[in-house]
Amino acid sequence: MFRFFENLVDPYIAYEEVDRPPTRLWPFMRDYSRPFRRVFILTGASAVAVAAVEIWLIWYMGRVVDLLSSDAPGTIWARHGTEFIAVALFILFIRPLLQAVNVALLNNGILPNYGTLYRWRAHRHVLRQSVGWYENDFAGRIANRIMQTPPAAGEVVFQAFDAIAFSIAYIIGAAVLLWGADVRLVVPLLFWLVLYALLIRWTVARVGPASQAASDARSAVTGRVVDSYTNIHSVKLFAQDDTEVSYARDAIEQARRTFNVEMRIFTTMDVTLVALNGLLIVGVVGWAIWLLIGGSATVGVVAAATALALRLNAMTGWVMWALTTFFRNLGVVAEGMQTIAQPITLTDAPDAPPLNLTAGRIELRGLTHHYGRTSGGLADISLVIEPGEKVGIVGRSGAGKSTLVKLLLRFYDPDGGQILIDGQDITGVQQDSLRAAIGMVQQDSSLLHRSVRENILYGNRTATEADMLAATRQAEAHDFIMDLEDPEGRRGFDAQVGERGVKLSGGQRQRVALARVMLKNAPILVLDEATSALDSEVEAAIQSTLYGMMEDKTVIAIAHRLSTLKAMDRIVVIDDGRIAETGDHDTLLAKGGLYARFWARQSGGFIDTEAAE
Repeated sequence: MFRFFENLVDPYIAYEEVDRPPTRLWPFMRDYSRPFRRVFILTGASAVAVAAVEIWLIWYMGRVVDLLSSDAPGTIWARHGTEFIAVALFILFIRPLLQAVNVALLNNGILPNYGTLYRWRAHRHVLRQSVGWYENDFAGRIANRIMQTPPAAGEVVFQAFDAIAFSIAYIIGAAVLLWGADVRLVVPLLFWLVLYALLIRWTVARVGPASQAASDARSAVTGRVVDSYTNIHSVKLFAQDDTEVSYARDAIEQARRTFNVEMRIFTTMDVTLVALNGLLIVGVVGWAIWLLIGGSATVGVVAAATALALRLNAMTGWVMWALTTFFRNLGVVAEGMQTIAQPITLTDAPDAPPLNLTAGRIELRGLTHHYGRTSGGLADISLVIEPGEKVGIVGRSGAGKSTLVKLLLRFYDPDGGQILIDGQDITGVQQDSLRAAIGMVQQDSSLLHRSVRENILYGNRTATEADMLAATRQAEAHDFIMDLEDPEGRRGFDAQVGERGVKLSGGQRQRVALARVMLKNAPILVLDEATSALDSEVEAAIQSTLYGMMEDKTVIAIAHRLSTLKAMDRIVVIDDGRIAETGDHDTLLAKGGLYARFWARQSGGFIDTEAAE
């Protein structure tokens, strides 16, 4: 039975991905809820049916009181026994069945799948964002919103059917019951209902904004705490525990203040509700007794009215809390939408073809990028790298070297100019095909918190075990990998490397990253300080491997260690975002310009950028 309800909706059902999802709350939730429409209708109908049965039971208890008070005890069973048996069977079998269907639709059909659908689609959407988008936010806050929005959205749906739909049907049924008994009994109910609606309106108007503020404050706490944990080496290295505690305390205190505002609303609501419910009990029950004294009502009517008033008294607190929970979670969803509903700004062109890489010729035409500022980055760079050419890039820190690589990988779109690969503007081809054609080893290669094997196969998911082992040997990584063992006892290629690879030394991480790129075997190779984390012995051992990797590839190599660029076909010197010099090593030395000053003043094989100033 459970499996039937659990399979009513497939949370991973195919859907049309959009670059600009709805930015308003209800259209956003409606868009995500489309696969659940049929189940929502069934759940709403079952909630109404359950409420109708509950109202009928109260009415029937009043009928039983009237029957017991009007007939002689000896004749009650003879005259009404069949009716009592039928009602008993209904209460024992049909009522639980209706309740079971309602609960199963809600708890098994909607809640697990609804949250899963939200989390799945939100994660897919966020993964499509550009690198620049991630650089402008805390990873912890992004992850927190991805994790807290789905259960909040599920709670919104749960309360909509479990409390709101049920309570509306119940109140309508209560009015019908009292109307049928004596129309005058509806008056105190309606008077109470107006005051109750005003209280709901007051509460809801304040809970939504207060909840969104509290949710945003909690996300800020998560962002700051995760930032400290992610950079724990820097925290400990500079003995800044107190700074991080103070940094987190400010956010924690803001979260406490916003939560206080929320709780004040709930306290005011609870106290007011108790007073309103007293008015309901006195009004309905007192009026029913007055009608009984005047001969206009029976004992059964008084009993039913009393039971109904007490039931509403017990239920209104639950309904009010459900409503505030409903709007409180809407606030959480609205806060999560600040991440989940952000548009994808760096997209493939409509019907963009994959990159057709034929030779590997790279051309930069008037390339300009300033990261939204008026200076910095690159300014009007024009450069042609022929197929198979090895080009070194040199420059001071901040000269624009890494910006050039980010634009080549289309992590950003340039402010002006073009990048063409084999004559194709990279903004007009599929991003995945572009990056599949480029292998890159960075200065600080972070690894995934997975096994060594999974990290290396990230470069080529279809590679064989033999291919992977060959790549690790080429990268001088095989021996140290075989000696690895994680705290759970997994060894060798099955050992987990820790978040961002922190359980490995810098040189070990770099060699795993080299093996990954070797396995990828892309026709364009970018080396961004690829051997900077290696000691001299290991660097010398894999230098020949690197040169072997470069064969028949178009290569861009960024380095501060100028000796590693002597074998390049050409060296390009970038200064202040522009090309200052270009030529091979000997030509640039003979020219006596910026490169020659770098070479003369390099310390320990690295550019002494301060002296070069």
